[in-house]
Amino acid sequence: MVDKPAGMTSHDVVGRCRRVFGQRQVGHGGTLDPSATGVLLVGLGDATRLLRFVSALPKSYEGEVVMGVETDTLDADGGTVAVHDMSGVTLDAVREATVALTGAIDQVPPMVSAVRVGGRRLYELAREGAEVERDSRSVVVHRFDVAAGPEPGVFRVSVECSSGTYVRTLAADLGTALGGGAHLRALRRTAVGPFTLERAVPLASLASEAVMAPAEAVGHMARVVVDVPTASAVGHGAVLRRDEVGMAGDGPWAVVDDDGALLAVYESRADATAKPSVVLAGR
Repeated sequence: MVDKPAGMTSHDVVGRCRRVFGQRQVGHGGTLDPSATGVLLVGLGDATRLLRFVSALPKSYEGEVVMGVETDTLDADGGTVAVHDMSGVTLDAVREATVALTGAIDQVPPMVSAVRVGGRRLYELAREGAEVERDSRSVVVHRFDVAAGPEPGVFRVSVECSSGTYVRTLAADLGTALGGGAHLRALRRTAVGPFTLERAVPLASLASEAVMAPAEAVGHMARVVVDVPTASAVGHGAVLRRDEVGMAGDGPWAVVDDDGALLAVYESRADATAKPSVVLAGR
């Protein structure tokens, strides 16, 4: 888990991890914009196959919304496209406007995002000067708090949201709702599910002792401890009866041995069984 610095892409961080850890197979669990900082989950080797289980976790962010200035990227990296006089906007008015942007909402991804349209990333099209139609997507904003910012017309925001939510779009929509426009700056991801910024390692300080065990990476899942014979079967990708191994609920389940080492992640099937989607036993 890396504390990504500003000025680097998520792919830059992956490249640095390849060099530091001597691993060819490295991936990340959720893109952060180059200007953004904070929690970036990185998987090494076989553990990259666990990333899909953490990338879907809710995320938390902090940032600043600058009222009165719209940019073509919806953040401070873009060029100004419109200016509005919003000097009269109060903190109470901003907080009131966030109510409509909290809960389950529809959101249109920005052009400078990694969403694919017609087989191409939107940010690739944006670099070519193209603007394409984008379908709105359902997201959930669990919390959208606002406080006074460091200067007039700037407000600090703290957001907890579902995966796939764009905070820069929230900032732009907030400005529109207040009768003008706005953009986002100083975005910092403070958590991905239970993985908080306090536990993240600065990129310059990466070392092998900073790597968490695979079982910790899926610690948010229900855990199932199996005996030695079952562990051997799990290592061969066996389908298990859920009631026989104590798989309660809907899953997925982190299947571990007596020592707590992760053997596999199992997901439920339509019948009373579960099948492995990732097997790490014996690797």
